[in-house]
Amino acid sequence: MLFLIVLAVSLLANIAASHETGDFMYNGFWSANLSLDGLAALTGNGLLKLTNGTKQMVSHAFYADPITFKNSSDGAVHSFSTTFVFAIIPEYAALGGHGFTFVMAPRREFPGARPSYYFGLFNETNDGKATNHIFAVEFDTIQNNEFHDINDNHVGIDVNGLVSVKSSPAGYTENNIQGFRNLSLISGKAMQVWVDYDGVHKQIRVAVAPVNVDKPNTPLLSLSFNLSPIFKETMYVGFSSSTGTLLTSHYILGWSLKVNGQAHRLDLSQLPRLPHMKKKQKSILLTTGLPFMCLFFLSILVFAVAYAIRKRRKFAEVLEDWERDYSPHRFKYKDLYVATKGFRDQELLGAGGFGRVYRGVLPTSKTEIAVKRVSHESRQGMRQFIAEIISIGRLRHRNIVTFLGYCRRKGELLLVYDYMPNGSLDKYLYNQPKVTLNWSQRFKVIKGVAYGLSYLHEGWEQVVIHRDIKASNILLDSELNGRLGDFGLARLYDHGTDPQTTHVMGTLGYLAPENTRTARATTSTDVFAFGAFLLEVACGRRPIEAREEEDVILVDWVFSCWEKGNILEARDPNLGVDFVAKEVELVLQLGLLCSHSEPTARPSMRYVVQYLEGDLAMQELSSLGISKSGLTFAYHEGFSNSIMSYPSSTDKAFSQTSVADSLLSGGR
Repeated sequence: MLFLIVLAVSLLANIAASHETGDFMYNGFWSANLSLDGLAALTGNGLLKLTNGTKQMVSHAFYADPITFKNSSDGAVHSFSTTFVFAIIPEYAALGGHGFTFVMAPRREFPGARPSYYFGLFNETNDGKATNHIFAVEFDTIQNNEFHDINDNHVGIDVNGLVSVKSSPAGYTENNIQGFRNLSLISGKAMQVWVDYDGVHKQIRVAVAPVNVDKPNTPLLSLSFNLSPIFKETMYVGFSSSTGTLLTSHYILGWSLKVNGQAHRLDLSQLPRLPHMKKKQKSILLTTGLPFMCLFFLSILVFAVAYAIRKRRKFAEVLEDWERDYSPHRFKYKDLYVATKGFRDQELLGAGGFGRVYRGVLPTSKTEIAVKRVSHESRQGMRQFIAEIISIGRLRHRNIVTFLGYCRRKGELLLVYDYMPNGSLDKYLYNQPKVTLNWSQRFKVIKGVAYGLSYLHEGWEQVVIHRDIKASNILLDSELNGRLGDFGLARLYDHGTDPQTTHVMGTLGYLAPENTRTARATTSTDVFAFGAFLLEVACGRRPIEAREEEDVILVDWVFSCWEKGNILEARDPNLGVDFVAKEVELVLQLGLLCSHSEPTARPSMRYVVQYLEGDLAMQELSSLGISKSGLTFAYHEGFSNSIMSYPSSTDKAFSQTSVADSLLSGGR
C-alpha cells in the first residue's frame, strides 16, 4: 500500500514537472488541458473553435498551467519551439473579419481588452505599454493604418502592442523550389505554423505553409530580438481572437510546444476535420414532393405549377455568363427580399437621388445588412460597372464600409453592404438632433475618415477617388467609428496614370472649383471635399445654408472668424465648453487649408493624417498664403447652370465613369 502511495506521488510530481518545463502535444483537442473564456469552445469532433457568430466579442484559449521560460540564475529566456495547425473560415468568401494571435503572456485574463482589431489583448490606453510583457504572432486579415499594417493578409511579430516589430505578407517558400508562394489566410484551408526562439542567439523565426507542405527551411519572418526583458519567469501560452462586424470562424486543429527542444511533430492524419463551408439548401419540392402529389392530386398540381410560375416571376433575376466570375459576390434576390421583409417601408433607412436603402437580416446567417436599390434601364456597360463595383468591394479597411455583393433583377440593381447600426453622421449634426456627438467622438470620426481616405488614395493597389465625401456619406458603426461609405460615384485608376472623367459629379458645396474647368476628379478634389467635411463636423453646419436674404457660405464664415482672431467662434454651439481648443482650432484651420482654390496648395491625405495625429506641426494660415482670394468656394464662381441644379447635401447623385452614366441614365 505504501508503495502505491509513493508511486502515485511520483506520477503527480512528474506531471507537474512536465507542466512547468513545457512539453505537450495535442493532435486534436478531445481531452486537452486548456483554459477557455469568451467565445472559445471545444467542438465534439476535437476542434478548438475560437470564435462563433457573435459580434464584438473576445476569445482566449490558453494552456491551463504556467510554463517556466527563464533561468532563475541569469534571467535569460530558454529556447522554445511550437507548431500548430489553424484555419480561418469566413462567412462570405474573400470577406474575412478580424484575425487571431498566438500569444505568450504573464496572465490568462486581459481586463479591459477590446474586440475587433485589438484581438482581445489590448485597448486604446494600454496598447504598446512596456508593462504588458506580451509576445504575440498575429495573423491579421484587415489592414489598419493606425497600427501600420502592410496589407489585409499578413503575419506579424508583436511585442507589447499591435504595431508589429516585423511583418510580412502571408506566404511561404517551398523547400527545393524557388519562388515565394502567397497564402490567403481566409481561404478556409488548414495551414501549419512554426514559431521558434533560439535563446542562445536571441533569434525569432516564424514559418507558415499549407498542411501538406514540410516546414520551410526559409522562414517567413526572422528577427534578432532578446525576449528576456519581455518574459516573466513563468508565462501562459495560447491563442487570442475577437469578432467585429463581419463574422469569421477561427479553428485550431492541433498544437505542440516544447521548451529547450524541438516541438513534437503533429500527426496530421489524426487531426480533426474542419466543418464544410455552408452551402445554400436546395428545395426538394420539384424533385420529390411535386411528382408524388402529381400521382394523387391533379388539381393540386395545376395550382402548384401556377404558384411556382408566379413566384419565379416575382423573384426573377438577370444572370449572364460573365457574371459567373463574380458568383461569390452575387446574392439571390429571394434572400434579399426575405432579409428586408419584402422591402417594406418600416425597414427603410434612407432615400435620395442614388436610390432607396433598406435594413435587412440574412435568413441563414442572421447577419445585418444594408441593401441599396438602384434603377437601371440600360444594359450597356453593365459588365464593366459590375467589375468595378466588385473591385471596390475588395477594399479592406476599418474606416470603410464593407461592400458584400450585389444582385440584378429586371430593371434594378441591388448593392449589399455591411449594416452600420448608428446610421449616418449628418443626423447627429443638423436639425436639432436628439443625440449629439461630443468633441472627442467627432475628432475620432474625423481621424477615422482621414485614415480611410488616405488608404483609398495611396494605400490600395489602385487609386480610388471617392468623389462624394460629406457627412451624410459617413456611417457610424456600433463603437461610433467613422466609416466612409456610398461609393456610387467612385473612380478607379492605376497609380501613376492620369485620371480622365467626362462629367462633373458630386454634391454642391463639396465640389472643387477646378471640377468645372477640367471635369477631372483627382485626389486633390477629394481633399477639397474633405475640407468642407472638416468644417461641417466642427461647426455643425452645412457648407451652404439657404437664407431668404443671402445664402451663408460656411468656408467664408469660418475664414471671417479667423480674420478676426477668434476662429473658435465658428465651432458648433452644441459642443458647449467640453472640447479641446487646440484640436478644434487645428480642424478648422485644416478645413480652410484643404478648401484652397489652388489644387497644389492643398495637402495630400497622408499629410492630413499627420496633422491630425500631431506628427506634423500645422503652420499659421497666413504663412501658408491663405487669403480670401485663395478660398474661392465652389459655390461662388465658375459653375454652369447645369451644375447648380445638382442635388443638395441631403440628396445624392449616382454615376460610375462614363460607362455607368449611360447605364444608370434612367435613375437620375
